[in-house]
Amino acid sequence: MNSASGASPRHPSVAGQRWVEFAQIDNLRDLGGLPVLGGGTTRFGVVYRSSTLQQATAADLDRLFDTLGLRTVIDLRLPDEVEREGYGLIGEAAVTIANLPIRKSPQSSLAARDLVPDKTRVDMVDLYGQLLRGSPEHIVESVRLIIDPDRASVLFHCAAGKDRTGVLAAVLLDAVGVDHAAIAHDYALTNERMQRVRDRLDALPSYEGLPPVSTGILAVEPSVMLRFLDNIHTEYGGTAKWLLANGLSEQELDRLREVLVEP
Repeated sequence: MNSASGASPRHPSVAGQRWVEFAQIDNLRDLGGLPVLGGGTTRFGVVYRSSTLQQATAADLDRLFDTLGLRTVIDLRLPDEVEREGYGLIGEAAVTIANLPIRKSPQSSLAARDLVPDKTRVDMVDLYGQLLRGSPEHIVESVRLIIDPDRASVLFHCAAGKDRTGVLAAVLLDAVGVDHAAIAHDYALTNERMQRVRDRLDALPSYEGLPPVSTGILAVEPSVMLRFLDNIHTEYGGTAKWLLANGLSEQELDRLREVLVEP
């Protein structure tokens, strides 16, 4: 822990890089380097977003632990996804894994492939709103893991690293004041990896039958994220206020800003 700032330690070997490359993980990037309104940027080496880690190789794990300093994984997949697909090598590694599903309702146990019955025709803004409303406890618990100095660095993921991961990333970034255009740009970066993500997921039992890239559930449009954020601000006044309304304390919110923002 950095005693001067109260922030979690960074890992200089990856500082300044958004994408982190792996052999069998397709969509992993650092949440650092994004502009914060009023000054500063998000810190590198603290929080990462990713697609599924279940096919990571031994060399990938070495890079996660030695280069990224990974200590905590937040798995946003549904319990039945985890049961069917598992964790691969990382499930046996010396890392804390917290399964905190993001879903459309607290009672939902549907598979990811059933989140959207017709994957080629879906209102993504509405879906993201449902995921937010259905998962307040798990989103707040994710924040608490991220601000715990004993947990850093932290990686959160779902299957593709786009929708459930995108919702959590948006909540975190908006809560600390990241510009909406930058949040939408970060969300849209998944387009650079979506063909690889789609090919990998379509070969797995839980996700086979996915539509082509840029179609329906696999579309990644920055306007979707901007509209989702606009809706949150219209309805709740922003994700910081949403987090406070769902149990996060003012002190925890301040801690999130300390951890994620570099002046």
